[in-house]
Amino acid sequence: MSDRIADIYGARTPHTKGTVWPARVDQFLDPGVDEGSVDSWVQSACLLCSNGCGVDIAVKDGRMVGVRGRATDVVNHGRLGPKGLYGSTRWANSGDRLTRPLVREGGRLVETDWETAMGRIVDRSKSILDAKGPLSHGFYTSGQLFLEEYYALAVIGKAGIGTPHMDGNTRLCTATSAAAFKESFGADGQPGSYTDIEHCDAVFLYGHNMPETQTVLWARILDRTRGDDPPRIVCVDPRRTLVAMEAERTGGVHLAPRVGTNLALMNGLTRELLVNGWVDQDWVAAHTLGLEDLRSTVEPYTPEHVGDICGVAADDVRRAARIFGESEAVLSTVLQGFYQSHQATAASVAVHNLHLLRGMLGRPGAGILQMNGQPTAQNNRECGADGDLPGFRNWDNPHHVQQLADAWDVDAMTIPHWAPPTHAMQIFSYAETGSIGLLWISATNPAVSMPESARIRRILEGDQCFVVVQDLFLTETAELADVVLPAAGWGEKTGCFTNVNRTVHLSEKAVDPPGEAKSDLDIFLMYADRMGFTNRSGEPLLGWRTAEEAFDAWAAITAGRPVDYTGLSYDRLRGPTGIPWPVNDEHPDGTDRLYAEAVFPTDTDYCETYGHDLITGGTVTEQEHRAMRPAGRAFLKGAPYTPPHEEPSADFPLRYTTGRTVYQFHTRTKTGRSGDLNRAAPDAWVEISPTDADARGIAEGDWVRVESPRGAIEVRARVGEVMEGAVFAPFHYGHWEPAAADGGGHDDANHRLANELTMTVWDPVSKQPAFKTAACQVTRLRASDGPAPAPTTGASAPAERDGARRRRPRPTQGGGPTTSTTLAETPTYPLDPACGAS
Repeated sequence: MSDRIADIYGARTPHTKGTVWPARVDQFLDPGVDEGSVDSWVQSACLLCSNGCGVDIAVKDGRMVGVRGRATDVVNHGRLGPKGLYGSTRWANSGDRLTRPLVREGGRLVETDWETAMGRIVDRSKSILDAKGPLSHGFYTSGQLFLEEYYALAVIGKAGIGTPHMDGNTRLCTATSAAAFKESFGADGQPGSYTDIEHCDAVFLYGHNMPETQTVLWARILDRTRGDDPPRIVCVDPRRTLVAMEAERTGGVHLAPRVGTNLALMNGLTRELLVNGWVDQDWVAAHTLGLEDLRSTVEPYTPEHVGDICGVAADDVRRAARIFGESEAVLSTVLQGFYQSHQATAASVAVHNLHLLRGMLGRPGAGILQMNGQPTAQNNRECGADGDLPGFRNWDNPHHVQQLADAWDVDAMTIPHWAPPTHAMQIFSYAETGSIGLLWISATNPAVSMPESARIRRILEGDQCFVVVQDLFLTETAELADVVLPAAGWGEKTGCFTNVNRTVHLSEKAVDPPGEAKSDLDIFLMYADRMGFTNRSGEPLLGWRTAEEAFDAWAAITAGRPVDYTGLSYDRLRGPTGIPWPVNDEHPDGTDRLYAEAVFPTDTDYCETYGHDLITGGTVTEQEHRAMRPAGRAFLKGAPYTPPHEEPSADFPLRYTTGRTVYQFHTRTKTGRSGDLNRAAPDAWVEISPTDADARGIAEGDWVRVESPRGAIEVRARVGEVMEGAVFAPFHYGHWEPAAADGGGHDDANHRLANELTMTVWDPVSKQPAFKTAACQVTRLRASDGPAPAPTTGASAPAERDGARRRRPRPTQGGGPTTSTTLAETPTYPLDPACGAS
């Protein structure tokens, strides 16, 4: 038994390169519940990070009372992390669940019935459509719905209403992942696999604090680095994270570039491969385009020049490049430190360039994982509930649009494709002016998560736009809505979701939702029916009634596309493990990694995009793309480094960046309702380096004011392991508190939203906001009576002072929760090369 708040990763199961990761089953049941008293175990997968761990839900007396990992699942081999163990089910039984619809009357939200609430939405929707047309409607969704729900929403928005104003909070999270894949390979889709961890010689983590964002995946890496023939770790991060310490332990490198300078570093690494001859010339000539242009772009970025820009040692740049250049198999992972920073797409594409130059794709150990931050972000992108067309189709290709029109039996001109789809930042700008008169928000909390959050709150509470919110709780966003719809959550409905490495899981309904709450799919179907959306044959536009029917309809439209689900069904997914797409006649058991034959979806008539200029975002035309004759070759694309939008100044001399902690997920809608997780990270804080703290007279735990040109927060300071000149704040905390339902809460709760300080600027290609680059100042306010409320188990640990490093966990009330762990017989994974499959 172990406290997995304190022992985040659980017991090690070391193994040697080329062998299967041993199975270990983690389980947590509510106090007073034992295995013998569980009524049933229901198949699902974890929904509290993008890893997508296979899980079974424990049900007793009609309630979800715990979870256990699935030993047979290819993703996690039975393991679960702290959020999955302690946060998966606790929220479901919270006393402040939304159970009835709410409508705004006299400035207050009051309970009503579904007929009244949906009637109000439909009446307003029809009147605005009649007056202004389809551009009057906007939809902003999540990375946490099910595949079937995203697809239903995509059909409603694109074929029912005909609006291009559809996006999700995936725009804040993983839009750059999708954009980078499209630029390099022609279409979205992770090339690599988690099984690459078992076969690689080195792991490069770019802006990816994996120990706190994907804990089970990090445990998988630790089991390699603690075994024989371990891989070396290279960490790119301005904080000294556990990744950085593992890099030091394995003989790798920690590169800590100044915030906003990632592309300069990547250009330097690329140049080192080229000048040292670490390039597979024959492979590059046969399978890529653009080598000479890339060579010219990166030529100025010598290690010394990179060091001047980034604040890293030139020899460290050389050493990291040598590890990449001389390793036989490198796995690269990328996350928000690149995606949410300056020149996001260009820096992420540069990761692809390194792999393409070495021909390291499509074989065991040589992979790329442009990670997601959310559990179903991949489905949002696949199904088209964001700015993409379903099935990785090209907005600019009329044949692709016609394929959807035929499948939906609508006029192709109904599907908006005359201009690029509207991204989230622009959607909120249109809502601000009233150009969008109805904004429907599902399963997300932009009042806390969007940049420059004070502006977002003003937009949501204004009378220029009618706001609909469907969610589990009365979030900071729902409080500002005109209509609030109570939604069923994970375990309370059936549906599928696809994790970051393309593995599709089926999540079965375990319990009924509370009160009158409905699944998001049922809510969308109700709206479509009440709006009278029909196809050209006069039949309902959404002809399905169940999640399984919606899945089958989705699978049918993926035929022939890179994201091919035609070989999948609910029956197939009711097996021992999730299955990675594509799954079809050619790949009946799924596909562990893409591009094994080095053929990429770049053909002009097939690709998802014709590409963009990485500096300006200017589009490549169909004619220009066709003239390049890609013929299944990947693109090597580069761009010069430019300084961030906002540099430090005399008034704001520090660089502000936001991020995550291991114990909370997004805006804490679920994890904040788990006492174990919330006690481990109960309140906001800010991290500052010892040098910068000393210069300002700041000691550990002092209350400080952190201010940018846009706003300020007042929180306690952790004198931590962020690089000098940088300031880090977790973005999870709004004004909601677990005690708020009883009239309690923190006095400072309205002064701790990290996104008060961030900028409304975005990457020119992916349109992802730059949360990682803002100028700020930190000023001491007063002393505190103890340390900052930051965990001490990860990157937020106090800085080393006088040779003493604190790495002990923050204590939990009552000694912390206990979790059972069982070493299981390692099952056979048919897609793992170590087991003999290709």
